[in-house]
Amino acid sequence: MDLRPYGPAGESWSVAEQCGQAFGNAKAEAKRGRFLKSSIPSFRHSIIPLLSRDPWFLAGTILAIVLAIAVLAGPFLAPYDPHDMSFPALSPSSPAHWLGVNDGGMDILSELLYGLRNTVGFGLLAGILALVLGVGLGLGAAWFGGLVDHVTMRTADILLAIPAVMILILMAAFFRLSPVTLALLLAFMYWPTTAKSIRAQALVVTSRLHIHAARQMGGSGAYIIGHHLLPELFPLYLIGFAAKARMAMFMEASLSFLGLFDPSRKSLGMMISYALKYYYLDVWWNWLLPPILCLTLLIMAVTFLAVSLERVFDPRLKEA
Repeated sequence: MDLRPYGPAGESWSVAEQCGQAFGNAKAEAKRGRFLKSSIPSFRHSIIPLLSRDPWFLAGTILAIVLAIAVLAGPFLAPYDPHDMSFPALSPSSPAHWLGVNDGGMDILSELLYGLRNTVGFGLLAGILALVLGVGLGLGAAWFGGLVDHVTMRTADILLAIPAVMILILMAAFFRLSPVTLALLLAFMYWPTTAKSIRAQALVVTSRLHIHAARQMGGSGAYIIGHHLLPELFPLYLIGFAAKARMAMFMEASLSFLGLFDPSRKSLGMMISYALKYYYLDVWWNWLLPPILCLTLLIMAVTFLAVSLERVFDPRLKEA
């Protein structure tokens, strides 16, 4: 059976090959010697060259590992309970308190470690929620098309035109937002960019031969999406997650700095806000500087990883 109209000019595609492409028959593909060449390279084949050649990815990875150790081991490394207020206020650095004590009598190092963990955890939660929402809506728009595509993309355009920062500040000022509620709100505000990129690449993938073959051979929509679209779009998930997690961490720190988030919850932004009240004293270097450095390194690590991954997996940037 010749399906020449669906293949490149001058090539004849056999039923065995289309079955292999449509249903993952690797043995048939290997026998024919033809593998689908996607415009996005596989993660397995791209990550090793990236690690060996890209200094920004290496820098981001090292920073991320160090911060991950601090986050995971924070409860064990923290010498005291971050809410313990039994120490002399504004005590300088000492063997008992490496970063000293703040104005409330709490150990600054313990507060820093717990604040870092809360900020990172919030960013991961918001990033995952925004990614799931964006991927779901983007794939739905690309697969169903028509009215679903039109409504989804116009909704995304409207949300992109709304200043998310102002909406979040107003919501935080008038309502007591829990971390989960704020993460859901951020996911709702941040999904459009991910959905647009997923939709654009999904439209490219659905026009390829193996998708046509899968449809002709009776493959259901759920099967095609689960076995073809989702795996091929995997690099975009990494890029979208890194971008949304970075934005969420910065927004959480900003709202905490402005006093619009839960004051009982330790955060890097809250530490910076309280420490600024005493910037004229000598405590600025051990109270104000550590949370600023942690937040800066955290944003830098995620940014380096996101930019490096985008440079490797985005064909347009590779050609530029």
